Formats: sequence, structure tokens, C-alpha cells
Amino acid sequence: MPPRANLTGFDPRKFAASAGSPANDPWKRYEAWRYTGPFSRWNRFKGSFPGLGIATVAFAVYCGYEALFLKDDHPHEKKGHHDMVA
Repeated sequence: MPPRANLTGFDPRKFAASAGSPANDPWKRYEAWRYTGPFSRWNRFKGSFPGLGIATVAFAVYCGYEALFLKDDHPHEKKGHHDMVA
């Protein structure tokens, strides 16, 4: 059975082929500010997490301090008040 003709005359393949970017974009100059200077991709990413670097270093220092200086003197063995009585 041959494919039926489209009643509207609309061909999606022709539409997709003609929807490419134009050779000369008239708005290119007006849109350039969005991608340069303080609005570049890197600067927008850098500003999205303020204080992340300082917080990461502070957390690492605290974890090191806790591991070295805050030792628990209580022996953790299987006897004593930690046992479950059945």
C-alpha cells in the first residue's frame, strides 16, 4: 500500500531543511553581550557557588582536626552497657 498523501501539503522534512540558521544573522551583534565579559559561561558558573571553595577548605581542615585531636578515650568493646540484653 503506497503512503497516503498529506492533505495539508505540509512536509516536515522540507520544513526542517529550511529551518537552518540564516547566513547573516541580523541579531548577532545585539546578542553578543550575553556571551562576553561578565556574562560569559565561565563567569556565570563561577558566580553560581559563592563561598564553595572556602567552605570546602574549612570542612577539610575540620575533618583533619577531628581525626587528629578529638580522640575518643572511651574503649569501644563488646562488653559493658552497650550490650543488648535479650
